[in-house]
Amino acid sequence: MSIATTERTVCLTPTVTSPVTAVRSTPLSLGPLASVTGADEYAPLNDGATVRYANFDYAASAPALVEVQAAVQEALGEYASVHRGAGYLSQRSTSRYERAREVVAEFVGARADDHVIFTGNTTDSINLLAGCVPGEVVVLDCEHHANLLPWKRIGARVISAPLSIEGTLEVLEKELRARPAALVSVTGASNVTGEVLPIRRLAALAHRHGARIAVDGAQLVPHRRISLRESGVDYLAFSGHKLYAPFGSGVLVGRADWLDEAEPVRCGGGASYEVIGTPVSKSVEVAWHTGPARHEAGSPNVLGAVAIAAACEAIERLGEDAIARHERFLTDLLLRSLEGVDGVRTLKIWADSTERVGIVAFTVAGRTPREVAEFLSSEHGIGVRDGKFCAHPVVHRLGCYDGAVRASIGLGTSENDVRRLAHALEDLSARAK
Repeated sequence: MSIATTERTVCLTPTVTSPVTAVRSTPLSLGPLASVTGADEYAPLNDGATVRYANFDYAASAPALVEVQAAVQEALGEYASVHRGAGYLSQRSTSRYERAREVVAEFVGARADDHVIFTGNTTDSINLLAGCVPGEVVVLDCEHHANLLPWKRIGARVISAPLSIEGTLEVLEKELRARPAALVSVTGASNVTGEVLPIRRLAALAHRHGARIAVDGAQLVPHRRISLRESGVDYLAFSGHKLYAPFGSGVLVGRADWLDEAEPVRCGGGASYEVIGTPVSKSVEVAWHTGPARHEAGSPNVLGAVAIAAACEAIERLGEDAIARHERFLTDLLLRSLEGVDGVRTLKIWADSTERVGIVAFTVAGRTPREVAEFLSSEHGIGVRDGKFCAHPVVHRLGCYDGAVRASIGLGTSENDVRRLAHALEDLSARAK
């Protein structure tokens, strides 16, 4: 059945005195930086009309780049089991899988002896690493649960991050000086506010006290290039589904020794080098692989690895500068627009933070986050995220006990999308009067 859809015209004429006027009168009209799947989807509205869907939920799961979709489609035609077959298609799939590992290593500036391990997602990667650390771990309380709960389970020391980045560094240094640790694990960019931590300084701080550093790069890697060699980061975890490769794969990249010495978190075929049954003692002896195979038990997600590699190559072609300019313009536009809407309060964790990726969290006076999200969807065809974003401690610290609303920007976001969101929030504010 065919459903006719049209793009509804949105009025963008604010009052003369509105602070948003100056923002909206800019002559520049910035379109998407890259083509993503779903860009032409339409959403039904309460009045029966339809409107092109405006996606502001990239921080949760980004749509696939069209290059990623094409790479997966091509690989499907030659898909077969990897590492265990001599047949032509098995060899082709194995080649694609291992080539994906090389592409990821190049993309994140891995050292020659680092391992690149394919996982399910960032959460899976950090849980894996948590089983490999030979000592105590220190973690901040402003983390996503993926970089908090796996460490808490093994008895990590959770440090309350002060409301300034400089203060956070001072507290962390004091903690490590008083009581050494094997690892410090931090976020690269907050999934709540998009604020970026000074990774190089944190790495130097950790190393100065004999600790290694792990970075939850789920929100950082899709927006900023990071080199393990140049930054001093020892371990980096990130997800394909936030890197425009939503095909169920993630990555853990980092130093080999801990990974090779630890027992595999998941046991099974592929992770084992040799399994010998001993009938007399009725036991089984296992020799585990070293290298990535040790932690990639079972049939791997070949298509997920292909997707991540294709996303890395596409982002590399776009260029870091172009991505930063696109994101900075749209994020600044969004922040300035929200400042002009009555009742809207944007959130910030650290008073002295100066850099952020394309994530803005906010609250609307007199409205619950779910009410705001539902209004934006049903009245304006705009998708945002509402709630506590799997980061309850920091959201509570910001005074948002009912959660907040999060708008996140990506390569497929346009200036018109940002203006639509600002207009929709003005509409919501006006209806409350």
